[in-house]
Amino acid sequence: MKNSYALVTGATSGIGLEISKYLAKKGYNLILVARTKDKLNYISKDLSQKYNVECDYFPSDLSEIKSPDDIYNFTKENHYNINILVNNAGYALPNAFHKNSMEEEEKCLRVLGISVIALTKKYINDMISNGGGKIMIVSSVAAFAPASSLQSLYGPVKTFMNRFSESLNFYNNKGITSTAVCPGYTVTNFHTASGVQKEMDSVPSFLKKSAKRIAEEGVEAMLKGKKVCVPTKTWKIIVFLLSILPKGLFELISDFFAPGRYNDV
Repeated sequence: MKNSYALVTGATSGIGLEISKYLAKKGYNLILVARTKDKLNYISKDLSQKYNVECDYFPSDLSEIKSPDDIYNFTKENHYNINILVNNAGYALPNAFHKNSMEEEEKCLRVLGISVIALTKKYINDMISNGGGKIMIVSSVAAFAPASSLQSLYGPVKTFMNRFSESLNFYNNKGITSTAVCPGYTVTNFHTASGVQKEMDSVPSFLKKSAKRIAEEGVEAMLKGKKVCVPTKTWKIIVFLLSILPKGLFELISDFFAPGRYNDV
């Protein structure tokens, strides 16, 4: 399709940056979305030069209600056809639930959930009109894990995002597929930004995976139209065990797999 682009949110660091690099390497034109204009400008030029693809960007803070509209209007005004939508932007609040303000919770929920729904709602009609498209929602293994005392809304929102992604596959007959990519612990700046780097440092090294590997497995799953992708064999096994282990047994081993996340508040 003429002027076809992949739009990636949270594109300047971590998994989002690696997804952008991998898509560019595979020849896809890109629209990068993140909060920092300088980083977007640098990365956009770098990817365009390295991989000979078209790459534009739009600075936006997805915690703001109007951001999905602004992003969509930017792409429409520039006649960019979005046939791949990667909903990757995210963060988590570091404190126990009772310590976070309602404003903080609402902003986080907009980034993790409401903006994903809003952007998907904007672009899915265009995808239907254009005969198809690919959607990726970067979720988390937290969607399958028991509730946590830290980041208490993060896991529930990711569970919701998995179910939302699953529902989008009813549009398969329109040529549209949606893939929920559910990484485990990934080495990015996410944990520092979310205030839980200390807990991340305590996680056994074999559980920590590179953002590059997560991105590549996630993109390949999306392109194949898989409904759910849990990158790496390690985390596939852990997600399977989470589905069969009694809750009491998980509580006994939680300090090994998830230090600090299942302590009393």
